[in-house]
Order: sequence, then structure tokens, then C-alpha cells
Amino acid sequence: MTPHGIPRGDTAHPGSGTNLDPWYDLYAERTAGLSASEVRALFAVASRPEVVSLAGGMPYVSALPADLIADAFERMMRNDGPQALQYGSGQGVPALREHILEIMALEGIRGSVDDVVVTTGSQHALELVTKLFIDPGDVVLAEGPSYVTAIVVFKSFQADINHVPMDEYGLIPEALRETIARLRAAGKKIKFLYTVPTFSNPGGVTLTWERRLEILEICRSNGILVLEDNPYGLLYFDSAPPQAMRSVEEDGVIYLGTFSKTLAPGFRIGWALAPHAIREKLILANEAAVLSPSSFGQLMISEYLNTADWKAQIDTFRGTYRDRRDAMLGALAEHLPQLSWTVPNGGFYVWATMPDHLDSKAMLPRAVKELVAYTPGTAFYADGNGRNNLRLSFCYPTPDFIREGIRRLSTVINGEIDLLNTFSQTAPLKTVPLKQGIASPPPNID
Repeated sequence: MTPHGIPRGDTAHPGSGTNLDPWYDLYAERTAGLSASEVRALFAVASRPEVVSLAGGMPYVSALPADLIADAFERMMRNDGPQALQYGSGQGVPALREHILEIMALEGIRGSVDDVVVTTGSQHALELVTKLFIDPGDVVLAEGPSYVTAIVVFKSFQADINHVPMDEYGLIPEALRETIARLRAAGKKIKFLYTVPTFSNPGGVTLTWERRLEILEICRSNGILVLEDNPYGLLYFDSAPPQAMRSVEEDGVIYLGTFSKTLAPGFRIGWALAPHAIREKLILANEAAVLSPSSFGQLMISEYLNTADWKAQIDTFRGTYRDRRDAMLGALAEHLPQLSWTVPNGGFYVWATMPDHLDSKAMLPRAVKELVAYTPGTAFYADGNGRNNLRLSFCYPTPDFIREGIRRLSTVINGEIDLLNTFSQTAPLKTVPLKQGIASPPPNID
């Protein structure tokens, strides 16, 4: 008997359940797609103070002056305290949605406040869109490599994830055409293309303006929705990226945004800008999931945007992350010149490629032993690719810690190369010298 007096699975229903989970056979089939992401699994280890974590994409929130938030909190509670502590609309606070339009206008997006739906972070918006569109077996097209938790979400709804190759200019239009044709010939139903076109996670590359237009036309002619995820677009370093895809296509693009990277992730406030008909279903799905997004978080952010010089604060973040990127690129050139990597103009990530014979996932325990962590490339593919790739995050550690982390990583990688050369019975492993400038995504990215 269980502690609750219920017969155990192997007694009442032979063969049901497991020793660890007596309810195993009762879960919905879609739970088979639920798994801990390799990024989340690293957090416990990477949070140890002696480990230099180049793994998680945590914003450097210490660059946000504490008094800006404290002052906004006092004003918000004084003026709107009862509203902040109460339930709210399933669509979000109108004042914040007005501010969101102002923010999106910086990337060329025009829209109506009625078409903005506030969510509990953009991750929640991604989950809601997937819930609305995906039946088991439906196809999601995604960049290869793609955002790790998006893959987790798509799998949880039993989607058939098909990666489309990228190069240093982003998603390859011809590869998209070929993938669509192949899937349609096989009788597959394609629901949407998921893309992070600006400073992609994990690739760090940016889709060119010409390709944005071409990809939009491909999707339009094939009746495929585009899900444009843009957490990093305002965090550019040298020159502004191309305008958002949503700026030129309103009916066929759902745009996802967030305050997690340009303000702070602890507020858990994001949004979706959707075509009108989809917007209505998003609101219903939002209400079914959370009833209403946090009124407290929305009014806090609204007060901050009303009173702070938030554009100057974003510029401060740009400088902070630019210094960290430069530290990482310099350390890679000094300690690991046999690798190739992206040279991002914004965002949080560098995507590195090791010699073909190395396995970043198998190598990770040895890296942690050397007190450095990264995210294996396999986390960013649904099909097992990315074995000799790794994502390096420069957003959180200081420049000195980044340089030390890359030095430690070089000890691990060079040790792996030496070990393989010793036991390979062949000539030394071929390494590709770093080319100046763009060096990624690498040829094996598909």
C-alpha cells in the first residue's frame, strides 16, 4: 500500500508505474517531451563561487542602479499600490502596453496597443503560441542551432522539429526552401518557423536585411507563420542591427519581446504582438494559464519607464556587454586559436567550434573539474547535432573572470586533443586555424 492507502501499481495493475514513480503510466503522452535543459542542469554547479560559468545567459543586473528600481517601487506603491496587489487583465496593463509600442518602434515596428498581449516572460508567450498551433506530429521549423528552451517547449507539445541550416549571415533562404519542399513532399504539416534573427541564441549571428525579406516571402508564399523571438535586439555594440521582421510583415509574424535582458529577468514580464485574430486566442490562452500576468511587475516596469532614462540604461548595458565580448574574443584568440567562433555584434553569446573528434558534452565533467562551465552544443539541436560545438556566454562574468575561464577551458580542450592524438594511431588531429572576422556558424551547423 502507498502512504495514502492506495494499492501500489504493481499490485492493482501489474506492470504499471515504476519503483520511483507509481503514477508513471498515468502521465499524458506529451510529458515524454519534458526534460531538463542542459542549461538549467548546469546552474547548480555553475553557481559555485569557484566555478567560472560561461554557461547561463544571465543578464548582469548589477549594472542597473538599485535606486532606479527602489524609487520606482516607492512611487508605484504610493500611487497604484492597491491595483498592483490585485488581479489584472488577461491582456496586460494598458499603460505598459503603450510603453511596449514605444520600445518596439525603436526597431521599426508599428502596432496597436490592442494587439499587444503581456505575458509572464517571453518564454510564456512562446509556450502559449505553441499550445495554440501545435498538434502532435506538426512540424516546427527552427534554426540550427536554436534556443534550447524553445526546443524543450516544442518537444513538450510533441512537435516534429526540423532544423534549417545557418551561416554567418543567419538562416539560409535556399535551405529553407529545400526543407519546406522536402517536408511537403512527405505530407508533413508545417505550422510555423521559429527564429531569433538578431544576435541569435546560441549562434550570436544576425540575419541580414535582404535575407529577412526573402525568408518572409518564402513563408508568405507557403502559408507558414513566422514566430520572431527578439530578446537581444536593442543590445547592439557597434551599429544597430536590421529592423525587426515584424516591421514589414504584420499579418504573418508573431513578435515576442521581453524586459528580461534590457531591464531585469526577475520581473518576469514579456509580451507578444500578434495579428488580430491570433491576439484574441492568445488572451484566452493567457487567462487559462495564469489568469493574468503580474500587475505588480507590470506597474513597476511602467513606473520605471515613465520616470527613468531607460534608453541611457540600455546604452550602459551595451557598454558592459561589449567589454565582456571583447574580453572573450581576446582570450579565445590567445588561448584557443585552433578553434573557430562567431564574432557577435550584440547579445550574450559566442558559438565556438572544436575539431571534429571532440565531444563538448562528454568533455563537460572534465571542464567542471577545472572549474569552468559552458553549454554543450547538443543542447541547441533536437536531432543530436552540435557535438563539437559549445556556447560561451559573456554576459555575466567580469572580463577578468572571462579571461580566466577561457584559460581554464583551453587546458581542458588542449588536453583532450593531446589525449586523442596519443591514442589515435594516426596523424595529429586536423585543426582549423582561426580566420579573422566571421568564423561561424561553422560548416557542420546543419
